[in-house]
Amino acid sequence: MEAAAIWGERWSSATNSMAKEYMEVACRKQSLVCLAADKPTMSELEELIDAVGPYIAALKTHVDLVEDWTAERWGAFCKRASAHNLLIFEDRKFADIGKISRHQMGGVYAIGSWSNLVTAHLISGPDIVDGLQAGWGDYGTGGGVLLLAQMSSRGNLLNPNYTDEVVRLGIQHTGVFGFIGNGSRPEELKLLRDKVGTEKMIWTPGVNLQTGDGAMGQRYGDPTEAVLAGSDCVIVGSGIHGSDDPASSAKAYADASWAGLLNR
Repeated sequence: MEAAAIWGERWSSATNSMAKEYMEVACRKQSLVCLAADKPTMSELEELIDAVGPYIAALKTHVDLVEDWTAERWGAFCKRASAHNLLIFEDRKFADIGKISRHQMGGVYAIGSWSNLVTAHLISGPDIVDGLQAGWGDYGTGGGVLLLAQMSSRGNLLNPNYTDEVVRLGIQHTGVFGFIGNGSRPEELKLLRDKVGTEKMIWTPGVNLQTGDGAMGQRYGDPTEAVLAGSDCVIVGSGIHGSDDPASSAKAYADASWAGLLNR
């Protein structure tokens, strides 16, 4: 089936071009999985995406965590990800004013030259989205911003009033791809979807086929339930890369997320 038929209103009302690109990739892969590839070396990252590439739609990176990073090696890695038909999502969580955020898209990592998506807090105000979009423009590229509306970590300070304001400002901006929601609590996610409407994506960490509490205050919910509650992409880390068989685990998450979308 075509992406428009699978995604319905989400497809027809999308206001960010990167959203439709993601929805098309998800349909080709039959997967709503973004791999949180939190590995410290380039060789581990390369090995991981080669193993799970067929079963994921996007790759979440923390470029500044890679111990042996070089511009040349990273460029080759991004080409490798593109060959696997993956969107690259740099989870930078920008939080500064627009001017500084624009410069942070450059610098030694040149995030604006290779990322399709980035995350940002809205604590500094909506000008940060303009700054990030300008950062992509400096490289002649484009992308979308995911604003943190919720977090899945225990004790986080993103209270409902803050969430409401992030959503109110974010849905007005075409540069906003969508929002980060809490995949560990479907009831909170449903409320967020009601506030967001259909025009923006919601991507959710905090999902695992083994639900419950994890390390360092992380909590986990079921991926299918998250999609049914309104998530458009489940972000999975250790559930895949910590597995004895990452490829099989990635496929299991892909199947669970795709079933959720079809049932939705």
